[in-house]
Amino acid sequence: MNLPNIVITRLDAQRLDQLFDPMKYPLDSLEALEAEMARARIVSHKRIQTDVVTMNSTVRLLDETTAREFLVTLVYPHNAGGPDTVSVLAPVGTAILGLKIGQSIQWSSAHCRALKLKVLDIPYQPEAHQEYHL
Repeated sequence: MNLPNIVITRLDAQRLDQLFDPMKYPLDSLEALEAEMARARIVSHKRIQTDVVTMNSTVRLLDETTAREFLVTLVYPHNAGGPDTVSVLAPVGTAILGLKIGQSIQWSSAHCRALKLKVLDIPYQPEAHQEYHL
């Protein structure tokens, strides 16, 4: 499978590094996040393009297998559980981190259904509003 190029801010990478506690979070989720971070290009949070999914971004996605659109906010695990939030440690959260508008990613869900999500829009990205301390 050909994975899309992804970009993560240095500030997000530093904050995500603090999540790596196997006593607190499932090891498979941490390993998936670690693999994504390892393949990402890291850039300054002040130089990130506004078309990239960063932490605390609100993202409009298209499930290309069902043609269903939905809006989610990518959050840290302790902020998940609210309406329309998805944890970066959830498979969909890990998958969309660092994608650009127009990019798609495909993987199999826990229910063995192939998923293909496309980033349609990023209505809110903290870095675009110079909000770095969320």
